[in-house]
Amino acid sequence: MSDYRDELEALAARMLARPDKGAVADYIPELRHVDSQQFGIAVASIDGEVVSAGHADEAFSIQSISKVFTLTLALGAIGDQLWRRVRREPSADPFNSIIQLETEKGIPRNPFINSGAMIVADVLLGTHEPRETIGEILRFVRFLADDESIVIDHHVARSERQTDFRNVALANYLAAFENLRNAPERVLGVYAHHCAIRMSCRQLALAGLFLAAGGINPRTDSRIVSRERARRINALMLTCGQYEDSGDFAFQVGLPAKSGVGGGIFATVPGRASIAVWSPGLNPSGSSHLGSIALQELVAMRGWSVFG
Repeated sequence: MSDYRDELEALAARMLARPDKGAVADYIPELRHVDSQQFGIAVASIDGEVVSAGHADEAFSIQSISKVFTLTLALGAIGDQLWRRVRREPSADPFNSIIQLETEKGIPRNPFINSGAMIVADVLLGTHEPRETIGEILRFVRFLADDESIVIDHHVARSERQTDFRNVALANYLAAFENLRNAPERVLGVYAHHCAIRMSCRQLALAGLFLAAGGINPRTDSRIVSRERARRINALMLTCGQYEDSGDFAFQVGLPAKSGVGGGIFATVPGRASIAVWSPGLNPSGSSHLGSIALQELVAMRGWSVFG
């Protein structure tokens, strides 16, 4: 992989020079202050090499990218029973839509929109205390990345809880349709804290590498999930990972990916590598503006689209 280190550095330089960097998420107060003049990218290959450029070692709030890891844990806990409470369909509405949840009787479209991720958090919470569940999620991410320095930004979590009025409404809709087993406040606490995990592009690419390697962490040769489950998580990322822009992202980039309003995007090249890119400025649908452009350019350069 070192043969294209220069390509990544040139890509990062082009992104940093662009004037159109998008707008940072302003509805979460703590994210308003993030410097939008940043861009990082890291690529981890299944042979263990990591190549990075730009601000790839700068930690950021991964936000909804964390839903990939919580989904993995929930499937490990209850398997396909999860799909009785959340569907596997793309959503044409924004990630925090209430209308769709009401019309579809409290069954979220997929586990990556906010209401679907709350179902996942509810499954993980079970009969535990929220603090225990949050600790379990953090330990899992640290284990995947083999990095104990990964933390939860409690300032971001607190900031989210102070302004999460729409999420409160979603959680109460779920409860009204009897699709939550725990009190909404407990579920929302778990949800806000796992979204507030801070990671760098390098850490994120390593943590998600098992999804590019058929469910195995190639750095430790340990199986995280079955090959079939890794394939299915990748499928959900491809069809649902960018919310209402998932179809256009598949058209433009052609990789399974999950975005977060912290400006990160995690993507997999099945059988080859995982990619993490970060730039805080967002496009109108809440994905990293420069991150999406950079992935499109990288895939074109390397011929990495899953569609050939």
